[in-house]
Amino acid sequence: MTNWWGVAIVAAGLLGIIGLNRGVGAASPGRGGMDVKVGEFKKIYDPSVGEKEEWYINDHCFLFGTAKRWHMFGITHAEPANPLDEKQFAHATAERLTQLPWEKQPFAMSAEWDPWRESHLWAPHVIRHNGLYYMFYCAGDPDHTKYKIHLATSKDLKTWTRHPKNPMVVDGFDARDPMLLKVGKEWVMYYTANEKPEGGRHLVAYRKSKNLTEWGERGIAFTDPMSGTYGGPTESPFVVRRGRYYYLFIGPREGYDGTDIFRSADPFHWDLKDKVGHFPSHAAEVVRDSDGKWYASRAGWGRGGLYLAPIEWNDGQDEKETSMPVPRKR
Repeated sequence: MTNWWGVAIVAAGLLGIIGLNRGVGAASPGRGGMDVKVGEFKKIYDPSVGEKEEWYINDHCFLFGTAKRWHMFGITHAEPANPLDEKQFAHATAERLTQLPWEKQPFAMSAEWDPWRESHLWAPHVIRHNGLYYMFYCAGDPDHTKYKIHLATSKDLKTWTRHPKNPMVVDGFDARDPMLLKVGKEWVMYYTANEKPEGGRHLVAYRKSKNLTEWGERGIAFTDPMSGTYGGPTESPFVVRRGRYYYLFIGPREGYDGTDIFRSADPFHWDLKDKVGHFPSHAAEVVRDSDGKWYASRAGWGRGGLYLAPIEWNDGQDEKETSMPVPRKR
């Protein structure tokens, strides 16, 4: 079963996404034009170091943690790609965000079938709240219409404890890639899914919570014209607020290495016409360095590791309040 599902996902990702979303799934520049620009990517981490074979990093996250160190957590596996066998989270650290190279650490977590029924570990997203680190991630399920998003917590970014209320969210098709943003007094979890658990148009869905462990009904923030199940052009959603604007980063669009950027004044709604940028990245994240500079990342199957490139916003909001302030020492 696993091998067949793996073949299906790889086929969707490397054939359907690369080819089909050059059509209906790829947006034209919106009313704002191509305002946001991303520079040249430079490799910061190679997961193959110390391994007998080549390894990859896929969906990942960054965090400035304790002891003034940066942390990266992400999907990892030996090449070639085998998504349903991705059962560990990579962990790497660095004193500086742009350090070359980052330092490899032991796996952060491994999938646990009993008692958590975790089929795999995908797309971790870590936040810090009230002195505790919260990691939201996709734990999968044998039933792709009922994929689970789990929560684990840690005090030191080394030892992670799964929350007894797991799963936090159950949705389909292959609901995955959670990302959290504080909007007002509520937390918002964005993730990728489809119109119906069985498939349909690809979406960026969201849910709200006041306490990070109880999540409301599903809302829809972005709908793409492309329909399907596996893969799709609304993966890896990442939302950044700069002043009055909310930026949504999603992909793969216009190819496996393709991320589109959309801008809206509403954190719960973006349209195709809102496109303001595109750059060559798979599973892009946005991160801000301690000197205030902004960066986008890229990773993916067969890409040899993790990369960073500088972002130019060109929106006149550099001095405005943002959801990503300059990291502070703890």
